[in-house]
Amino acid sequence: MSESQNELLQDYKDNLLGVFGDPALVLTEGQGVYVTDANGKKYLDLLGGIAVNSIGYAHPDWVAAVSEQAGKLAHISNLFTSPQGISLAHQLLELTDAPEGSHVFFANSGSEANEAAFKLARRHGAAHLGPDGAPRTRVLALENAFHGRTMGSLALTAKDAYRAPFEPLPGGVTHIPATIEALEKELDGTVSALIVEPVQGESGVHALPEGFLARARELTREHGALLIVDEVQSGIGRTGQWLATTAQLPEGEFPDAITLAKGLGGGFPIGAMITVGSDVSSLLTAGQHGTTFGGNPLATAAASATLDVIKNEGLLGNADVVGAHLAAALKDLTEVREVRQHGLLIGIDLVQDSPEQALAPAVVTAAREAGFIINATGPGTVRLAPPLIITAQETDSFVAALPGIISDARTALAGS
Repeated sequence: MSESQNELLQDYKDNLLGVFGDPALVLTEGQGVYVTDANGKKYLDLLGGIAVNSIGYAHPDWVAAVSEQAGKLAHISNLFTSPQGISLAHQLLELTDAPEGSHVFFANSGSEANEAAFKLARRHGAAHLGPDGAPRTRVLALENAFHGRTMGSLALTAKDAYRAPFEPLPGGVTHIPATIEALEKELDGTVSALIVEPVQGESGVHALPEGFLARARELTREHGALLIVDEVQSGIGRTGQWLATTAQLPEGEFPDAITLAKGLGGGFPIGAMITVGSDVSSLLTAGQHGTTFGGNPLATAAASATLDVIKNEGLLGNADVVGAHLAAALKDLTEVREVRQHGLLIGIDLVQDSPEQALAPAVVTAAREAGFIINATGPGTVRLAPPLIITAQETDSFVAALPGIISDARTALAGS
């Protein structure tokens, strides 16, 4: 007889480090856009493993690719290479339309990809001295940014609650407002790199102001700094394009480096950094960076299968169409104050009784009880990042249920 969900949750609490808090559910299987818990209850997953399960659960092409590769070769170390890793690098450079001389580094996560980008900035600062003749060590990042939880990526992350327990962090990082005015004030010859997310998912799905990234490209080029774009959450079709950056830069313009992860593996851990052009690609040399598991044959086979499904099934277009449909329906609800939609990355600001009211977390709980998985990024903000295969009909079921879910959440708050 299998253990019940409550027994498994207690087992988790007794044996696993509590850095994630107490998990809400024990999930045992998934199919398409649905997951099932240990008690057999089914949920429409509108979070997709936080933008990871880009092609849903148990897609037959992905399962076949992973199963076949697992039966051949899973890990080889980076003393060697594999056809799968080489093929995935070709795919990424092709779909991003990266110019000649661009290269790919594979890691295991978005944090690791951003660690590599941070080191790239350090190497650039050493190779391109500041006005005082000393290496540039200054990196600009944005307020409300989230780039990861390792020490380097955490230094780039702006949230004090994440940073404070681990300070002092690696130095030289200045967080600035996401405004062109602040950019023009701070970006000068002392800066080695600027790192930005084209859409800040963890802050509630906020895109950069219009013209910000284009101006950032002009200024970084003028002052000899790198422009690094973190597409860990927004990339791989999430916003309806392979890269969210494409819509924010003039045609023919590129960042100097792009970091990817989350949706790239379709559920399998993998991250990547693309260095754009031969000059940037030559900054990190043999022995200056590495990873044991990054780019192994199993991970790269999973990622290649994911990219193939997104391309072959027209999921970029689906993200655009279904995302717009969902956002329009949400905007018609009186309980919703604002909707920010970029493909199938959607932030929903709820109507609250006060700014301090923790309505969104209560809505997440009520939604789960109603059979929907969503996420709160703040007291009044809900985030959706469902699999790119989701249909309009499936999203309609959530919209129809949401007023009742919000009502249940308000009732729960009133009684607490």
